[in-house]
Amino acid sequence: MFDPTTLTIAYIGGGSRAWAWTFMTDLALDAALGGVIRLYDIDEAAAKSNELIGNRLSGTRRSAGKWRYVTAPTLRDALMGADFVVISILPGTFEQMKADVHLPERLGIYQSVGDTTGPGGIIRALRTVPMYVGFAEAIREYSPNAWVINYTNPMGLCVRTLYHVFPQMKAFGCCHEVFGAQSLLKAMARRELSIADVERGDIHVNVLGINHFTWFDRASCRGHDLMPMYARFADAFYDEGFSNDGDPMPDKCFTCRNRVKFDLFRKYGWIAAAGDRHLAEFMPGDLYLKNPQTAESWGFHLTSVDWRVGDLRRRLQKSAELVSGAREMDLTPSGEEGILLIKALCGLTRVVSNVNLPNTAGQIPNLPRETVVETNALFSFDAIRPVPAGELTEDIQGLILPHAQNQTEILGAALRCDTEAVYRAFGRDPLACGRSARELRELADDMIRATLKYLPDGWKRGATC
Repeated sequence: MFDPTTLTIAYIGGGSRAWAWTFMTDLALDAALGGVIRLYDIDEAAAKSNELIGNRLSGTRRSAGKWRYVTAPTLRDALMGADFVVISILPGTFEQMKADVHLPERLGIYQSVGDTTGPGGIIRALRTVPMYVGFAEAIREYSPNAWVINYTNPMGLCVRTLYHVFPQMKAFGCCHEVFGAQSLLKAMARRELSIADVERGDIHVNVLGINHFTWFDRASCRGHDLMPMYARFADAFYDEGFSNDGDPMPDKCFTCRNRVKFDLFRKYGWIAAAGDRHLAEFMPGDLYLKNPQTAESWGFHLTSVDWRVGDLRRRLQKSAELVSGAREMDLTPSGEEGILLIKALCGLTRVVSNVNLPNTAGQIPNLPRETVVETNALFSFDAIRPVPAGELTEDIQGLILPHAQNQTEILGAALRCDTEAVYRAFGRDPLACGRSARELRELADDMIRATLKYLPDGWKRGATC
């Protein structure tokens, strides 16, 4: 039985300068919840900074939600008896991420994100899965009844690893990419229906797919079927693209004209429901990511690791200002639904939202049952009930199956330190199509060497873990 005013939340990755602040902000804006947030991070100094920032925010009159933030020195201290566990980590450093994203470019394989699929997503998973094995074992021992919310990528493999280690785990993955597609439909509805007060919550959609490669086969707004409208809209803005609400995002790295979405709708008849940067990585590399110029022509950009390094530098400066009191935390709602889902699990409301869960209930009947899929689910008191999403079309199933197969392949590779499985995953990935087996083996070997510091010893010995 949850008391929503005295919750204990363990935050793994609690030194974060992004998601942790988002989480703090949304908690501060909600008076229905309160309790203790235990911040655990391998960078304990960063967690202590967030402890100061969180407590300063919670102590102000601006904060409706009252929370006490404490730094947990060990994972055990963070997890012991927790009601909820939030996991948001960076697996490795930017040095490893640079190899993930940029080493494949020597074969003309370009990645706009590099954290979920493609060679970069595969190698990132090799680092991430062992960490999640450790998290799952610790949760099983110290907080087996906790609800576990994952924000880390690769989302599907993170959630799948948790359940592989601890099948009774109560875990799910949250991602905001679907929200962006709903916001595009909101902007379209306002424009086409001349209804000024349409909000994202008015856009009702059926979600099918895997994380970052989700689709809508149905969409409505206040009794209007949006699918025929979207067909006309996609045709009208196919060449020039359309920025949500007509206002492109201020940072060039994340600007998106939605042209990839429009093209995929023309090809497959369903609304592709993630950001173009992610969608492009699931398709053959010669379509949208042949080179940086091709990406630009489709209205999106490659996010370089150098940009991420600069962004971290800006966040570190912001952290120092927040700790010193020279700056106050902005209390603008993030638009994320994590806090709303916690409230639903506490019994304060009921919510239908997109969520990443194993396909064991057959949410998508023509994908393997072991695959972690993204569909809608009903959140209510201490329960998540996946909503049956229906089957994928044959064409879209064909697009998703190689990635579902790689989810299984990569999990096995990470658990067994199996280079042959990595080679097979590289060969199956659509971004790598057209490269020889020898080229892909050499690339995989070099990428594994670049991240050995964060891999189990079995990779260093070239043997099974």
